[in-house]
Amino acid sequence: MSAVPVSSGGSVSVAGPAPLSSTDIGAVRKLEDAIASVVRGKPEAIRAAIITLLSRGHLLIEDIPGVGKTTLARALAAALGGTFRRIQFTSDLLPSDIVGVSVYDQHGKVFELRRGPIFANVVLADEINRTTPRTQSALLEAMSEGQVSIDDTTHTLEAPFLVLATQNPAEHYGTYPLPESQMDRFLLRIAIGYPNKLVERELLRERAGGDPVTRLAPVVDLATVRALQDAVETIRFEDALLDYAMVIVEETRRHPAISVGVSTRGALAWYRAAQAAALAAGRDFVIPDDVKLLAVPCLAHRLVLAQAHDSLGRQRADSERLITEITHRVAIPV
Repeated sequence: MSAVPVSSGGSVSVAGPAPLSSTDIGAVRKLEDAIASVVRGKPEAIRAAIITLLSRGHLLIEDIPGVGKTTLARALAAALGGTFRRIQFTSDLLPSDIVGVSVYDQHGKVFELRRGPIFANVVLADEINRTTPRTQSALLEAMSEGQVSIDDTTHTLEAPFLVLATQNPAEHYGTYPLPESQMDRFLLRIAIGYPNKLVERELLRERAGGDPVTRLAPVVDLATVRALQDAVETIRFEDALLDYAMVIVEETRRHPAISVGVSTRGALAWYRAAQAAALAAGRDFVIPDDVKLLAVPCLAHRLVLAQAHDSLGRQRADSERLITEITHRVAIPV
């Protein structure tokens, strides 16, 4: 499973912006605690979802069915008081089923927009690799620009906007691999995995009383989330850490086992994710752990390997191994 920072490690003395307010830090803690009350024993996945939200990014979860992917998306939407829509991707799904369509009103003599499920704060794109590339591409504009175009008219999506997509790495039949351009739009790729035995036992007892997500009340509002997203851009990123990150990015572009390395969009996403991780940890500056621990979930899915793979699981394992090897080779700045 890809690691993401759960707690800060080490300390540095940095002269920079004023410390984050207790309100900012408290809002992040409330989000984490609320989601953790439903998604039990998975702090790394919860932190990854929050980092993605604060970074204005999108999250890809590659895992088997039934480990909590849908619950994580629903809990995140409920905790921030936003709207949630689920799209079940199938081979016959059309782009208009996602973004919506204009319908002519004979009485008013005008076209009316019937909005698709993409118009929500948190969108669960379930089994995204089960639909055709044409339908998959309907998400590209929404994920990269925060808007959709319907009949030559552009419609802005309400912020915050997050796509949480899932795909099953163990299945091959009836699936369409995501193109590199779309993989590059996901800020992080993670796996959730099975809970440990004790947590799973408690889940079995608790779920007998109904779905806990339905009882989850909002702990922040959308305006607070937008303010936190703005605050991420003020987090200090030292030049030495930036040089460290760029060496790793360059190594992915000349590694013999990698056909296409990390793009500039990927490097920018890594930079922004590290800033969000620092804010989530209650700091106004990035430390080496923020950068290094996010290397695998932020960079591995952006690689195109020189050797073709017959399964998503093997491709993910090899790409994560290569990023790990590169980060271990590059010295961390002191």
